[in-house]
Amino acid sequence: MAHYRAPESKREQFRRYLEKSGVLDSITSVLVALYEEAEKPDNALDFIKLHLGAASPEPADVETLRMELADLQQKCNLLMGENKELRNRLMQYEPSPEERAAE
Repeated sequence: MAHYRAPESKREQFRRYLEKSGVLDSITSVLVALYEEAEKPDNALDFIKLHLGAASPEPADVETLRMELADLQQKCNLLMGENKELRNRLMQYEPSPEERAAE
């Protein structure tokens, strides 16, 4: 009988762990959402993955994001170059803080 209690105790500890970490609530809410779907999805596992956040992004989305990132990096580099050029021009008309302190 003591042998039977040990696995039950481990199960209970594991259940409390899942409950404490919010896993049970997350799984329950996803299963409830699946239950409440008017039109059940063809693949319930994909629905669960998507709603738990485990689904990986679509390859088309990843490629779009990569292109956007490259475009934004290029714009950032152009703006940094323009900023540097404008600072250099400004230095021609205004003395640096060190020069002002010397005056």
